[in-house]
Amino acid sequence: MNGLIMAAQLLLGLSILVILHELGHFLAARAFNIKVEKFYLFFDAWDVKLFSVTKGDCEYGIGWLPLGGYVKIAGMIDESMDTEAMALPPQPWEFRSKPAWQRLIVMLAGVFVNIVVGIFIFWMLTFKYGETFIPNSSVKNGINPGVIGQSIGLQKGDRITAINGKEVVRFDEITSSKVLLGNTQLTVLRGAQTLDVKVPDNILNKISDQGVEAFIDRAPLLSSTIDSIMPGKPAAKAGVQKGDVITAVNNVPVKYNVDVIAEVKKNKGKSIVLNIDRSGSAQVITLPADTAGSVGVGFNVNEIKEETIKYGFFEALPLGVNQAWKMFGDNAKGIGKVLTGKIKANKAFSGPVEIARKVYGGQWIWARFWASTAFISIALAFMNLLPIPALDGGHVVFLLVEMVRGKPLGDKFMERAQIVGFVILLSLMVFVLGNDVFKAFLK
Repeated sequence: MNGLIMAAQLLLGLSILVILHELGHFLAARAFNIKVEKFYLFFDAWDVKLFSVTKGDCEYGIGWLPLGGYVKIAGMIDESMDTEAMALPPQPWEFRSKPAWQRLIVMLAGVFVNIVVGIFIFWMLTFKYGETFIPNSSVKNGINPGVIGQSIGLQKGDRITAINGKEVVRFDEITSSKVLLGNTQLTVLRGAQTLDVKVPDNILNKISDQGVEAFIDRAPLLSSTIDSIMPGKPAAKAGVQKGDVITAVNNVPVKYNVDVIAEVKKNKGKSIVLNIDRSGSAQVITLPADTAGSVGVGFNVNEIKEETIKYGFFEALPLGVNQAWKMFGDNAKGIGKVLTGKIKANKAFSGPVEIARKVYGGQWIWARFWASTAFISIALAFMNLLPIPALDGGHVVFLLVEMVRGKPLGDKFMERAQIVGFVILLSLMVFVLGNDVFKAFLK
């Protein structure tokens, strides 16, 4: 069931974004009186289509190959590779007959729409839900680093107070892109000692394999103070009380909730001994752990204080813009690290399977769906701007060259460049899909 929900969210999110992206090209072309012959969601490869209808001089439809979508603009060398039409004399309604600046706007329109969509979704989410966060100043028990965090020198209970010398205001900053992209210095408070911990440039290679929690858990640590007891469970039967502080499990000292959980899980189905501080009085309680490695206690989540800031309709707009711009910048930094060899390509790029698993997830939560769709919209805008022939960015580069030269590049060159672009894109698709399969099923 989770797999179906992931797939459905991915299909819906990408369909919305593809339609809106192509609508940007469509509307810009129509604004300059350029004929648009086709508008398709998904590709009708080999002229196989699931649905089509012709209205006016344009055919609208849904293809069978779910790898994006397209608009076929008359007089343009694109994925249709309609060389026969290009061999005829140019017509006033064709793309190639229009000034370079108009063609440039048409090519940038899809990217523009993706950026606007991302900003709009972030704006509306911020307006509706506000911003909920954990103030870093309220975190008393510190962080819970995973194996990756421990490998760079972080310890359980550390408090990260600054990133590159700038104060950490919100706890989630320590697992944000400005840390995960590496080459970052963390200021750490460990007891009364202040020290610096360096996050290496290539840390994302490890995080990609093991997840963010292997670096630092997204939630702060809780103390080992018991806040709730489940009726009928071993702890309730043994007389454990709310407010008890567990100090040791089987004579292993514990300080935090994760310590207790880990030690109890080591003794699934076995008898364990809890050392407890009950209002200053030492207690020793023997009880069994169930087969799941639990004794039926909960810890005091109220130790984590959340704040929510609400924004008015127009107040939320700049936050939406900032969030979209930050994501666009993160994509650029990530590509830069791949090109410089600091991050491996197979760690940086994700295809549809990984997007469905890690971005949308297996639960249909509308707030998460829209946030994920906004994230992908900004990523698509960035990817489409890459100077690869067959992508919008490739066309933009050729148009800028034309504007500098004062004359267009030859049709033969454009056709060959388009073929090269197709090969590059096909290779990338095979790479990311293979990488997805490897991550999802083989590891």
